[in-house]
Amino acid sequence: MLSSQPIKFRKPVLTDGMSVYQLIQSCPPLDTNSSYCNFLQCGHFSSTSVAAERDGELVGFISGYIVPERPDTLFIWQVAVDKQARGLGLASKMLTQLLNRDICNNIHFLETTITEDNLPSWNLFKRLAKHIDAELQSAVWLDKQIHFNDQHDSESLVRLGPFNLEVTRDL
Repeated sequence: MLSSQPIKFRKPVLTDGMSVYQLIQSCPPLDTNSSYCNFLQCGHFSSTSVAAERDGELVGFISGYIVPERPDTLFIWQVAVDKQARGLGLASKMLTQLLNRDICNNIHFLETTITEDNLPSWNLFKRLAKHIDAELQSAVWLDKQIHFNDQHDSESLVRLGPFNLEVTRDL
């Protein structure tokens, strides 16, 4: 049972890697990356990722990075929320924490990929687009047959923007 203690948001640290790996494993339909990948997210990409914890336990995680060729674009890799913390708006709160960081001052677009059947993710990013008054565009980016040899559903690239980050302060 989840405690009534407040959830704390912070940048992940290297020692969060295995907890992130285990959290993502428990959150289908998210793709489980290697634990090494999760260590990289917590180390190299900590400034653009968010760890949410309650009572010292990881209950949420967002991994992201600023696209090297487009420094005005934040790419959200994964959003994971522990089943005991769902229904609290945690994903939206983590996005807010991330977008309010100084590193995102020049961000005007947000991108992510979502499979057609991942309704929670679609709903999260549609709500965000509406709240920040940003256009949401999507198109298949990684095709099931062409890119995944029929071993993974197609991934749509979802793009929100342009937006003014001052608007996100109220999320």
